[in-house]
Amino acid sequence: MKRHKEADTAKPTVLFVCVHNAGRSQMAAGYLQHLAGDKVTVLSAGSEPKDQINPIAIEAMAEEGIDIANNVPKILTVQSVVDSDVVITMGCGDACPIFPGKRYEDWELDDPAGQGIESVRVIRDDIKTRVEALVAELVPVG
Repeated sequence: MKRHKEADTAKPTVLFVCVHNAGRSQMAAGYLQHLAGDKVTVLSAGSEPKDQINPIAIEAMAEEGIDIANNVPKILTVQSVVDSDVVITMGCGDACPIFPGKRYEDWELDDPAGQGIESVRVIRDDIKTRVEALVAELVPVG
């Protein structure tokens, strides 16, 4: 019996967008990559990216065993939205272009910029809960 090659077409692409692509979207992308592995393609971008990842976000994720230190903030492009099945925004307002047929969610999360590790841990844990729910929806068990 031949098996159809569905892996590539069935693999959803998720784009996380925040303003600076230095904290929230990077933490969410780190969790999704960690939890879903190669079952999901993970992208992240910012409408006004910073030049580096927030060091407190890096520290908070390292506590979870997830290394985002070598990630680089990227500018949001129309193509990245076109290439995605699910677009999750985090406080970037109307900067994200809308295309029909895509799933959009807006996660209201505090910006970790300028906050200490205690506050960033709370944001991180909120993101983790949301990403776990997303993984349960996107990645079939089995």
